[in-house]
Amino acid sequence: MVPSLLLCSLLVLSTASSVADAKANLTKVTWAHAVNDAEFLTRVLASDIQFIEADISLGYLKDDVNKEREIPIMAHPPATESDISLETFLQRILQFNREANDPSKVKGVKLDFKSIGAFERSIDIIRASYDMTAFDTWINADILPGPVDNTATVPVDPTRFFTAARRLGKATLSIGWTTRWGPDFSEGLYTESQVDAMIDAIRANGIDKVGNAITFPVRGGIVANSVTNMIRLFCALKDTNNVTFTIWSSADDAVNVEKLREFIFTTGLDRTYVDVPDDLHKKLHLDENAFINTCKKTLQARCFD
Repeated sequence: MVPSLLLCSLLVLSTASSVADAKANLTKVTWAHAVNDAEFLTRVLASDIQFIEADISLGYLKDDVNKEREIPIMAHPPATESDISLETFLQRILQFNREANDPSKVKGVKLDFKSIGAFERSIDIIRASYDMTAFDTWINADILPGPVDNTATVPVDPTRFFTAARRLGKATLSIGWTTRWGPDFSEGLYTESQVDAMIDAIRANGIDKVGNAITFPVRGGIVANSVTNMIRLFCALKDTNNVTFTIWSSADDAVNVEKLREFIFTTGLDRTYVDVPDDLHKKLHLDENAFINTCKKTLQARCFD
């Protein structure tokens, strides 16, 4: 065992206020969700929020009263109308970021696609309307069926998703599994076969070779039971892709807080975004020196176990 693979350290939580400066502690990155209308976007741009998450669907602008032009709009299904198009949404954020005189004000963007049709129709718009090399850009989709016995939600076709995503260069791919969870669940995990399916999909479509950064959106109540399989997922891809995890949770989800804290500690503050409701975030005590004076193997070292 190489001594440097063991880490005994005092973990100092970052006080940085920008996405770029918060890399040492990704749990402190802040989020705005469902930024799907023009007025909400205006308010978020004026705030200290660091990452803007929004949904893209095929539909119509509200002033297109005759519904003559179906385009990518900012809307969550089943909505098919919006007062802002994807093109305008991206242009406004790009202008804001370019004009920001304080780096801490720059916003990252997470574009959430619920259908392959909406994604494929959006590729040329994203390429023309945004600067993905200068500003953090995530492309999010659930591309595989996942826990727990989730058969109701149809995932985005992974082959078509990756084919389109390759046209976006080095955008971060936020790729996950469909899930079924709620307040009455306690058993369930991301299984070995589901992790294998994700690794296979990434490799079969050459994403390991092009080297995109990947963040895996994982549901808090489920990933708390899945530490071993998430370590295996990281280890399989760590040499080809920059891998992080993004923990999310619905407001009424059952979550074992201590087990979720253990997952965050195991993967590391520098590899774990935490995008959960405020009450759960407070229970995790990530705003305190919760992991002070610890002695644990690094995530890299666990790949040699």
